[in-house]
Amino acid sequence: MKINIKEKTKSLNEKLKKNFSKNRDNISKVKKNLKIKIKNFYDWVKGAELIELEMCDTSDDPVRPELSNDFRTSYGRKIFGVKYQNEIHAVMCFAFTNDIPKTVDELDRFSKDAFLQSTHRDQNVGQIAIAYTVWSKKKGGGKLIVEEVYKMIKKSNHLNRLVTLSPLTEMARKFHLRNGAVELQVNEETQNFEYEVIK
Repeated sequence: MKINIKEKTKSLNEKLKKNFSKNRDNISKVKKNLKIKIKNFYDWVKGAELIELEMCDTSDDPVRPELSNDFRTSYGRKIFGVKYQNEIHAVMCFAFTNDIPKTVDELDRFSKDAFLQSTHRDQNVGQIAIAYTVWSKKKGGGKLIVEEVYKMIKKSNHLNRLVTLSPLTEMARKFHLRNGAVELQVNEETQNFEYEVIK
């Protein structure tokens, strides 16, 4: 049985051209979808703003849901959110202290001390902003709120450090190191990371 090489080659070339054309169309669609997704992501990042919140839904907090809104807003403590189109996309809670806490109890005591000291001086509570919880409802929200809070602290006339009181998890460690923090110390139940504030 004779094989017609010319016919086989022609048939193979036609199949290759068809597959190449199909793959090129698929690649083009993927690139187009990726461009749209990137544009949508950057549109929301550009339009987002950092605001102070009076309260948050504590059940959304994956780190410290047991802490009430009263705890989060008393003695100079604050809740910040990244807002975009009337929706909160990320939340970060702070206590302002003059020392670095290793536990939530120390965070409570240190922020009360800093608050009471400020009432006798200039009303500026603490020199260290302690971020003790952060969560995001939208991709990119966590990184964005870290950047926005960093800018706010850099502009502050009394805050000179941004330190975390993070849970003892690998996820928290990776999040803060990926966003530019350095590890300060690992404690029995928590870990502290610091974002260098250059004024």
